[in-house]
Formats: sequence, structure tokens, C-alpha cells
Amino acid sequence: MLDDRAKLLLKALVERYIADGQPVGSRTLSKASGLDLSPATIRNVMSDLEELGLIASPHTSAGRIPTSRGYRLFVDTMLTVQRDGFETPALMPDQPQKVIASAANLLSNLSHFVGVVMTPRRASVFRHIEFLRLSERRLLVIIVSPEGDVQNRILFTETDYSQSQLIETSNFLNSHYAGMAIEQVRSRVQQELVSLQTEIATLMQAAVQVSTEALADDQNEVVIAGERNLLSVSDFSSDMGHLRRAFELFEQKTQLMRLLDVSSQAEGVRIYIGGESQIVPMQELSVVSSPYEVDGQIVGTLGVIGPTRMPYDRMIQIVNITSRLVSNALSQSK
Repeated sequence: MLDDRAKLLLKALVERYIADGQPVGSRTLSKASGLDLSPATIRNVMSDLEELGLIASPHTSAGRIPTSRGYRLFVDTMLTVQRDGFETPALMPDQPQKVIASAANLLSNLSHFVGVVMTPRRASVFRHIEFLRLSERRLLVIIVSPEGDVQNRILFTETDYSQSQLIETSNFLNSHYAGMAIEQVRSRVQQELVSLQTEIATLMQAAVQVSTEALADDQNEVVIAGERNLLSVSDFSSDMGHLRRAFELFEQKTQLMRLLDVSSQAEGVRIYIGGESQIVPMQELSVVSSPYEVDGQIVGTLGVIGPTRMPYDRMIQIVNITSRLVSNALSQSK
């Protein structure tokens, strides 16, 4: 799509804009790129890059800034990550909650942006399940996890079950499925529906569904550190609207969870740039993330959230190193 000269100029423009935060003019670009080109030639190339949607011209300046597409091309094809000059911090084995909190602070302190860590996913397993009839077609489902955590869920049913049916169903679930992952239970219940009484089979399916939701709600927390760092980022401090939307994202956490969940399905460091998809809801934000493991199994994701104008090479190093530190600390603290 681009010739070598255009690539070199785009790379120089993105790097200069990340460093200075100011729109880049043709004269500055001529010096930064090291190419012996006339200002007119550079203006022509920049015009071509603008037509391709890789750079844009703010109304108040003759210079150009990168777009989301420009950042994406830079990150995917032009970014070189240096492996030296980075002091490796320590993350000591401890209780998982403390490791996660320390990791979020570490990401924030090293990046000077926002550190986010999804808590480790545990297998959704129940040790005991019980039903309590509250009123007609309204039940309380009590789910006890292997760790002894208790979750209660209200279940509305089409059938009015008797207490003896509820006891029969809980006895069946506890004797056949206790200690199994909910996903396995769901699969087994589907297979055994034919041989079970219709009423109890329906109740079991409903119980498995609410158990899945209850056990999922009990985990998948996101630990966030360093939101206040965005106050000192000019891209946000100069626009209260941007800042408010960023803080709403951190408060709601739902979109953050969705993003980190997507990241956990990929290997290695991933970069999500605001504005290029629905994954990052804000044009002005980028996320650099990586999954982390316990004993070789991916159990969560961590990352740095900051402005699209961030030093991606350094963020990649920070996220990569922190994911390895978390993996080691959690594997040793088991």
C-alpha cells in the first residue's frame, strides 16, 4: 500500500507526535525522517497519507497527527521494541489478591498510565446445591463453592414445585454432579434429560443456569490502579469530556471486562487502539494487554490503558514483563 519513503515519513510522524504531542509539520518531518526531500515533496506524501486515512489535519494547525489507522499500521509494521535499558522489578509470591493488586500498581507506576488486571478465573464448580421454596413458582437456590463461598439466587419457575421435588432434585444434583465444573454438569444434564422426569429435568436446567451466573459473578473482578495519572495527560486534561468518559469506563467495568476477556483468548501482547473497533469504546484510548498463566494455563489478563499517543514500545515491554512476573508469583504461591 505504501512505498518505503511514505512508510518512513509515517513512522517519523507517529514517533514525533508521540514524543511531543504537537501536530507535525513538513519541515519538522524533514529533519525527523533524515530524508533529503524538499518541503513540497513531503507535503505531497503527507497529502497521500491523509487520503489513505492514516493521518489527519487538525483545524487549528498546518501539521498532521496520526489517525487510529495510522497508529495501527505503525504498531503492526514499523514498531521496534528495544529489550535493553529496562530494570526488571520484583513481584513476590503471595496470596492471589495481593499479587493482583501489586501487579496493577506496578503497571501503573511503570507506565504512568492506568494499570488493569483481571483476577484469575477459577473453574465454576459447586460443592453443594439446595432449593428453598419461597412462594408459588419462586425458589431460592443456594450454591456453595468448594472454597465454602455461598451464593444465593432467586429462581422463577413456570411450575410450582413441591418441597419433596426440590429435595429430590438437590439430592440428585449433589450426588451426581458435586465437584464437577458447571460446563460439564450442563453437558451431562442435556444428555440425561430423556431418562429424568420432565419436571425435575426442567428444574435442573434452570438450576445449572443460575449456578453458572452465580459462580461467574463471584469472580472475574477487575483491579484498576492509577486512574488519576490521566489527569496529567494533556490529551485528557485539556478536554473534560474525554476525561469523564474515561472515568465512566473504569467505574462501569463491564466494557473493560469484555475487552480483557477478548485479550485472554490471544497469545502474547495485544494492542487495541480506540476508534478502530467497538472493543475500545473511546477514540482517545489505547490498551496494551497480555494474558497471564498459572502452571501453563491462561487464567486472566492484564494491561495498560492510556492515550492513543503512548510510547507503544515501552508499554509492550512493561506489559510483557509484568505478565511473566504475575505468572511466576501466582504459580509459586499456590
